[in-house]
Amino acid sequence: MTLLIGISSNGSYAQKDGYWDKERATKKEIVVSARDRIIIKSDELPVGTTEVVYRITLLDENQQLATSLVSVLKSIPDPTGISQGSAGAIFLMSKISGVDKCKYVVFANEILASDYVQKGSVINACFVQKEAISKDAKRLSLGKSSCFTVSSPVMWFGFESKNWILKQKIVLEVVPWVNIKLSRGWGVDNRKLIINQCKTSQLANKIENSDDFCVCILEKIQKDYSFQEFQKLLTIEKSKVFKDHGNVCYEETGASKIVYTEIRNQAAEFIKQANYGSAITKLQIIITDKKATAQDYSAIGRAYLMTKQYDKAIKFLKEGERLDDTELLLKLDLAHAYLLNNKFSSAKTIHKKYQTQNVTDSLGWVQKVKIDFEYFKKAGLSTADFERVLRLFKN
Repeated sequence: MTLLIGISSNGSYAQKDGYWDKERATKKEIVVSARDRIIIKSDELPVGTTEVVYRITLLDENQQLATSLVSVLKSIPDPTGISQGSAGAIFLMSKISGVDKCKYVVFANEILASDYVQKGSVINACFVQKEAISKDAKRLSLGKSSCFTVSSPVMWFGFESKNWILKQKIVLEVVPWVNIKLSRGWGVDNRKLIINQCKTSQLANKIENSDDFCVCILEKIQKDYSFQEFQKLLTIEKSKVFKDHGNVCYEETGASKIVYTEIRNQAAEFIKQANYGSAITKLQIIITDKKATAQDYSAIGRAYLMTKQYDKAIKFLKEGERLDDTELLLKLDLAHAYLLNNKFSSAKTIHKKYQTQNVTDSLGWVQKVKIDFEYFKKAGLSTADFERVLRLFKN
């Protein structure tokens, strides 16, 4: 038996949702010895293949095909234009064929195809042509046929010559229909892979329900890369993609606002319980992430003040002051921190400047100072300078 192989020319016929992929169409001419069985492997079907049309034609020794299968399919906008009945098969048929006939079988893997060559077994074949034919054409759909799958993107054709004396020339043509969207490789399993990777990220772990966040990252990766392109990135490059898109999605999905609101609520609850260390830990998260407001700096400054870490209290309160110079509760805590840190002069300057103002819509500066001093005394934070400050308000 001899084997002659010809590959079709390049090009694709594009349509709205997909295209007949001429570039990766299979065309093989096989010379089969009399009474022989052979198997022929199709070229690898491209990612995104959802339909396959194949045509088998037996030719006499000097015959040539009148038109290629690719040329026939050029006039068909999509696979739905091919009837699965006899009319569609006749339309796809070659206009010419020889007098020889053969039987053929289609398999999804090489092992089954090899058993066919050796034993003639058609067990688990996805299609069996029992009657000998001189030509045939069929359409197969992914999901409706087991002849090809996403994980096994090739087809195996087995031929059995019915000529008991002479060789046969068989022309096999296979043309895939490629769905444009699926051709980027983002099938269900691959999308789940990205979602699962996202779920283990640090940002996702901060979010109680990270579904929207991870879908956002998936959509951005799908837009920028085909799955094959993404998989070829180095690990460090993939990490950067996740980080960059994660930062954007963190804001776009509102996850950032939800997460930081929850952290603030937790910190406030710790402060109510006088668990200032835990409150500081929570507020540090917001500050480290560069999402802190003046109120956050005011809260952590107060927590440091209550744990007698006055220098740190002053540091964070001054940082908050730079964000909002009108936040008087923050300025009052800064005055308290100076006073408790034996810097009466600095505290005095702040008190003299704001003593006539309200720190809230209903609470005056002096009134709040008196409340705070009583609170500090009960908490074990006391200094003789409290009285000096109160005397300032009488002058």
